[in-house]
Amino acid sequence: MIGDQGLSEAVALLPEWLRHQHWFTGARTGTLDVRPVAATLLHDAEPRVWHLLAEVTHDDGADVYQVPLSIHAERSDRLDHVHLGRTAEGHVYDALHDKEATAALLAHFADDAPALDGLRFHVRPDVKVPFGDQSLVLPGDHHNTSLAYGDAALLKVFRRVFPGLNPDVELHEALSDAGCTLVAPLLGWIDGDWTGDDDGASPAGSPTGSLAMLRGYLTTASDGWALATASVRDLYAEGDLHADEVGGDFAAEAYRLGMATARVHETLAEVLPTGTMSPSDLQGLADAMTGRLERAVSLVPELEPFAAGLRAHYDVLRTRTEPVPVQRIHGSYHLGQVLRTVLGWKLVDFEGELMAPVAERRAMHSPLRDIAQMLRSFDYAALHLVVSDHPPEDPAHEQVLYRAQEWTERNSEAFCNGYASAAQLDPRGDLELLAAYETDTAVYEVVFEARRRPSWLPIPLAAVERLAQTS
Repeated sequence: MIGDQGLSEAVALLPEWLRHQHWFTGARTGTLDVRPVAATLLHDAEPRVWHLLAEVTHDDGADVYQVPLSIHAERSDRLDHVHLGRTAEGHVYDALHDKEATAALLAHFADDAPALDGLRFHVRPDVKVPFGDQSLVLPGDHHNTSLAYGDAALLKVFRRVFPGLNPDVELHEALSDAGCTLVAPLLGWIDGDWTGDDDGASPAGSPTGSLAMLRGYLTTASDGWALATASVRDLYAEGDLHADEVGGDFAAEAYRLGMATARVHETLAEVLPTGTMSPSDLQGLADAMTGRLERAVSLVPELEPFAAGLRAHYDVLRTRTEPVPVQRIHGSYHLGQVLRTVLGWKLVDFEGELMAPVAERRAMHSPLRDIAQMLRSFDYAALHLVVSDHPPEDPAHEQVLYRAQEWTERNSEAFCNGYASAAQLDPRGDLELLAAYETDTAVYEVVFEARRRPSWLPIPLAAVERLAQTS
């Protein structure tokens, strides 16, 4: 099927289109070479719908992306925002924004759906798939594309795909099997095969990986980042009140979020393998953190004055003699990865750090890594309005900065208190390891902001300065 002439013409449109997609992580300048590595015809009527996996070679390397395409004989005004171009066969669109195409995709979860070469659709027992509901692309997913089918299900389509089981599928399945109600229930998933052969053959040993995950849709859900930053705005609007005195105080929610985090960690430890980091493993962790710091300093010179103090947080791990318990964790945990529903907090998006290899994202870590990342997220929530609305030249800068630090400390403490109340681990019981993870996270944030969002760079730089001074 990869040799289909209509598909070949559509693929020729991908290089220019891909470099403008927010989920494309490769170099956006230079030449992009796109080669199909798997293609399946999902719908052979109008519109024609292809499920496509393409290897994209760019200046930074090569990755495989999932780019389903729909081809309409006539141009569709409602799809103009995802129009790739025109071929002899018709107009080509991003199929995930095409309701006719996504209906065809969902239909293959049915028991009587025809088998498709290279694609497998899995449905968990006693699950009701909302066939017939139209899809809606949800905003805010920067790395993948998520489709809501009515208010019953969400299909998260992984744009950049890797061989192996995606941690989001794996951990949702483990937690759903355990009856955990602190995540959205897993309904099903899609996996598939692809090949590196130019002729599209599928020899034994071809890569296999997760392509999409179908889970329950969390109605009445509010994004954790939105709730936290609303609390910060309330605080800044009250010139004379402290964080615990404003109507939008977030501390009670931070406490409950800490409890939910602890319970999910506890369940993951019960149903998936656990282990320990030995003293030599801790030395290896310190080496890895130090390496990331050295690379970060070479990319962001503003880090250099703080490097010695930051390195001290890693060096202390080299002297540890007691093993550290490790387990599966969330892996990329922040306020954007939690949702507040009428039934409480729910944790979502267990993919881990998307730029890391899948094997690394599936590795075991101390739960303190998740906790450190959430503490950094509280700092971001408090400081982002300082950076945008109260720069240093603003007469109110120092007062607002003080209130931001007060908000961060109050909610960080509440989160840790909530965690400790629901777990055998108090996050503050190992301040050395917590500080090392927090430092590692802040260093990552410095590089991220320098590359993607320079106006926010003062937020992690303030954190590394503080951490360097407390080593």
